Amino acid sequence: MSGAGFLAVDSGGSGLRVVVGTVGGDAGPLGRRVSREPVRTGPRGIDPDHLLGQLLPMARALTEETGVARLGTVVVGAAGMATLGDALRAELPGALARELGVRTVALAADAVTAYVGALGPRAGAVVAAGTGLIAVGTDLSRWRRADGWGHLLGDCGSGAWIGRAGLEAALRAHDGREGGSARLLARAEARFGPAAGLPGQVYPRSDRPAVLASFAPEVAACAASDRVAAGILRAAARHMADSAAAVCPAVGEPRVAVTGGLLRMGDPLLVPLGEELAKRLPQARRTTAEGDPLDGSVRIATDLAAGSLTLPSDDRMLWVTRVPGG
Repeated sequence: MSGAGFLAVDSGGSGLRVVVGTVGGDAGPLGRRVSREPVRTGPRGIDPDHLLGQLLPMARALTEETGVARLGTVVVGAAGMATLGDALRAELPGALARELGVRTVALAADAVTAYVGALGPRAGAVVAAGTGLIAVGTDLSRWRRADGWGHLLGDCGSGAWIGRAGLEAALRAHDGREGGSARLLARAEARFGPAAGLPGQVYPRSDRPAVLASFAPEVAACAASDRVAAGILRAAARHMADSAAAVCPAVGEPRVAVTGGLLRMGDPLLVPLGEELAKRLPQARRTTAEGDPLDGSVRIATDLAAGSLTLPSDDRMLWVTRVPGG
């Protein structure tokens, strides 16, 4: 097989996705594997042993299956890398060198791989909006991020934020307070049972953000005929545009894209979002995301292997190291 081999990884809440490919004459992804087990986090942050325990068998199977004789470059994009990646940075490059002969390793925040998957190596901003929400931007000299602080302190405009606001409006209606929505109350009780029991359905759950986000589609379903629901989605769109504006380059014609599961809510969210982005970022060019975070890991890996990576390095966002050896 011609060309140097690469391994590209996307590690998130649903598990690992892995691609092996080559750079050169037969360039591109050649094989894929998926693990449905998310990588654990512990006192040291993201657990490097748990990651390697899943990644190494998949990498060896893929190299045998594809005929890639040598892996020169590995890119791992991982949720939590920016704040929980110290152990990975300390241990992963050496382990990959020992086990696979890898010499170039890049560790990236999943927001960065989402950015590169969406826009490639261009200046702009990407809002990754699902259960949580984070915005990342670059002028190709440095990275900027906004929000991504979790459902208690931020993630404004996310699925969890929309769902929580919808349930608050439901409880306001239950109490007879202003700002309530009888439609949202009916939907909340149909999903969770009597309103008085709602705190017990939400507060004890370890997956509380996902529980809150599960109500966001109900808010979207009510928006066409309910002023309160429509107002929640308008506020969410405004928060998303605020985060995009905080990270978007101020000069030139930067590109802006929105990715993530929240897009499935359709026009009730996308129409106000388009209006808010146009208002906050009139200089930016709105574009559809080209790909997803795994595509971003592949793009970073192929550019690194070819020596053509133009994205800025950053200890927390996109960290590249080369391991000495033959």
